[in-house]
Amino acid sequence: MSCLRRFRIVQFRVRPSLKPTTPPPTEKLHADEGRSLVDEVKTREGSRMKPFDSPPFRRLFAAAAVAEKIYQVRDVGIYHGLPVFDPSVKGLTAVVTGANGISGHYMVKVLGQAPERWSKIYCLSRRPPAIADALPANAEHIPLDFLEKPEEIAKVLKEKGVTADYVFFYSYIQVAPKPGATLWSNAEEMCTVNTTLLANFLEALPMAGIKPKRIMLQTGAKNYGLHLGTAAMPQEESDKRVDLEPNFYYPQEDFLWSYCRKHGIGWNVCMPSFILGAVPDAAMNVCFPLAVYAAVTKHLGQKLEYPGDMRSWESPQVQSSSMMNAYMEEWAVLTEAAANQKFNTFDDSAFTWGKFWPKLAKLYDLEYTTPDEGGQYKELPAKYEVPPRGFGTNNKIRYKFTLVEWASREDVQKAWKELAEKHDLLDKEFRDIERVFSFTDAALSWSQSIYFSSDKARSMGWHGHVNSSDSIFDVFREFEKIKMVPPVPKPRESRGA
Repeated sequence: MSCLRRFRIVQFRVRPSLKPTTPPPTEKLHADEGRSLVDEVKTREGSRMKPFDSPPFRRLFAAAAVAEKIYQVRDVGIYHGLPVFDPSVKGLTAVVTGANGISGHYMVKVLGQAPERWSKIYCLSRRPPAIADALPANAEHIPLDFLEKPEEIAKVLKEKGVTADYVFFYSYIQVAPKPGATLWSNAEEMCTVNTTLLANFLEALPMAGIKPKRIMLQTGAKNYGLHLGTAAMPQEESDKRVDLEPNFYYPQEDFLWSYCRKHGIGWNVCMPSFILGAVPDAAMNVCFPLAVYAAVTKHLGQKLEYPGDMRSWESPQVQSSSMMNAYMEEWAVLTEAAANQKFNTFDDSAFTWGKFWPKLAKLYDLEYTTPDEGGQYKELPAKYEVPPRGFGTNNKIRYKFTLVEWASREDVQKAWKELAEKHDLLDKEFRDIERVFSFTDAALSWSQSIYFSSDKARSMGWHGHVNSSDSIFDVFREFEKIKMVPPVPKPRESRGA
């Protein structure tokens, strides 16, 4: 039985620390005293207090009773504190756009675990599903290009009989950066293309007679300007927009909010950090390059060298497992209190590269290096002198080498070819080195803290959690199953003596 089918349910309550939470009984303290507990209460100094049954106390206790909420949560494999939904919620239909990408793939996976709740899942993307034969029985793939006119999109939706109680929007185009510039440097074009994707799709819905109850748009940590430098910590959903340069998340949000007001539809915006997951297209994926780096380093008999500096080694950097993101996004759209809200979407797990690097080395039985304060580092100056937080100086990015440089080495490519042929992997040679490895380079050299607040979601009843290191290794094994990386070693404690 798959670990995803094994879970336990826990019931707990959340309430103020005030005790007691209900008015105390009016029975006699002692049968022979002739007076009740509420008749008189004295302080340590002997002065008289108001009796507990007076109006102020009754109001206080009544408020405490109203504030108490009871939640049921469950564990599914390594994912803990997941919500238990009312079994009467069933027969729903969902549209998942960008379903062949990393986030869309896991959203379909999560919805597919509850066929009673989700009777039909429509998977919309230009390309076929990420993993052949991976769609659940209640899912159907429909090829669609959201750069087509809304009328053309609506025509296909009507022909296929698509209905949608809920929409999960993940469609995204990563525009090629300007020559010699960083990954997200082509900001204007990113705004134009990605807002067009959303607008064309949403405008097609009423043309196809589709009016969902809720639309979820996934954006990300760039909402806080973290790709531009140091942001205020912790990052909270109410933080102001960063206007240093165009950010396609903002016009997407504006269009979504305007559309939902016009049509009387609820919305959610969910914002993950670096996304962890396994799909064949390894771009924008932190885990695949890490698994490749460790496997090739092991094959070459070398040390696992950390490419960044001490700041990136020690800075907190929350991670966002695709599976956990999907669980939270399902909770968001199905929770009335969460309607029309933005949420940080992440593992709620403390994570630094400094804590993870020894674990990665241990898994592959490797020696490793730590940052060298006196070492030779290349520097990438900050694009803006004033950081996104609005004051102080911006951090420089410092690194010894990049994984893009490493993957371009002749000895590394030879080693990968040997491993790929030995284990019959999908790709015998590296493809799109810049596109695949640069995202992990950004994560490993990140000089500012990504420290999301979970207060808002927790106050509304979300209690999900996964250990990010466990999740990364779980993703490694998923890559192994789809023949993208060599066999991943078992944890030492589970190996034979």
